[in-house]
Amino acid sequence: KSDSDTYSCDIGDAQSRAKLVVQEKPCIFTKELVDTEVTEGEDVILHCETSKSDSPVKWYKDGKSLRNSSKYNISRSGFEAKLVIYGAEERDS
Repeated sequence: KSDSDTYSCDIGDAQSRAKLVVQEKPCIFTKELVDTEVTEGEDVILHCETSKSDSPVKWYKDGKSLRNSSKYNISRSGFEAKLVIYGAEERDS
């Protein structure tokens, strides 16, 4: 993206110019979430991987954003995004 600019080629007094626009490659999932089953009371780890390590990841349940709490631990390490659910209950399904 930093290569985006106007470039020119000169031949004596003649000049040719062109504008180069480098579009940022979209972030995609390189490893998606998988369906998981656990026994009630167990901790659950859900994780996925993205093609960019610096892209923000948000976790949702039932359309509501999740945050770090005593119930959830959200972390990001390199390309991996991880959600830990402590003491899974039926309502976490």
